[in-house]
Amino acid sequence: MKLKCAILDDFQNVALSMANWSTLGDQVEVFSLSQHFTDENALVKAIEHCDIIVIMRERTPFTAGLLARLPNLKLLITSGMRNASIDLKTAMARGITVCGTASSSEPPMELTWALILGLARHIVPENHAFRHNGPWQSTVGVTLNGKRLGLLGLGKIGSRIAQVAKAFGMEVSAWSQNLTQERASEVGVMLAPSKEALLAHSDFVSIHLVLGERTRGLIGKAEFALMKPSAFLINTSRAAIVDRDALINALHNQQIGGAGIDVFDIEPLPEDDIFRNLPNVLATPHLGYVADSNYQCYFQQAVENIQAFLAGTPVRQLG
Repeated sequence: MKLKCAILDDFQNVALSMANWSTLGDQVEVFSLSQHFTDENALVKAIEHCDIIVIMRERTPFTAGLLARLPNLKLLITSGMRNASIDLKTAMARGITVCGTASSSEPPMELTWALILGLARHIVPENHAFRHNGPWQSTVGVTLNGKRLGLLGLGKIGSRIAQVAKAFGMEVSAWSQNLTQERASEVGVMLAPSKEALLAHSDFVSIHLVLGERTRGLIGKAEFALMKPSAFLINTSRAAIVDRDALINALHNQQIGGAGIDVFDIEPLPEDDIFRNLPNVLATPHLGYVADSNYQCYFQQAVENIQAFLAGTPVRQLG
């Protein structure tokens, strides 16, 4: 009998067209589900018969409780090589192989710049006015040339952000707990002496850190108090790095100029969430990784992972 493979959270209905799933031949029957399951019972009913499950990032957490309800599951594949929403310890204990895929830094880097530019030139309100016969020019844009961009994190994405910033003629400084002068010099940016100094002197602050115990809540009430009233915060990394209540308060009281946000504590974001209505927020529904090149890589390598698993030689294993 064929193994059953489900692709979860295929919001755009593109997973089956992004790779040649037919190479799995007569061994695997593949189907995709575009709806997001918020109810675990409904999710289990839809996939409990599956031997293989392909998931997109952290859209659906695979907790110990959920894994225990999937007795047929043998192979779990996630896009990217890091997924904090999978209980790897439980998966290993249950004999479930967990594999990942490569992920490109270009799509999230490009989206970060879309948010920065959108905020700086007030693209959304101006476009809204244009389409609804509103005022012709109602804002004054912020020139990037000569402004300072502060980067929290200087890894693959942060370093690419820095290259683009310099092309705009911006000053760039960076800080993280482990960032060295050698690394900052290698990228050609200034090493901020502290997080506080970076926040106090930056016109734009962009977050490019991995979520962990040291970075959870890294930006809170005290940090917003240090920022310029005209400064913008951009977060395309993980929501929990920024204290939600402190950010809402800073935006509501116009303590900072605005924020560009692509990540949220709950996704999809509830319809009545305040971030949907704050006028100084430019938000996108976690689009950082959602691009053609990444999706092709994710699903093509998912097929490769399944082929390797069937051959008894799993690749790109996690945990």
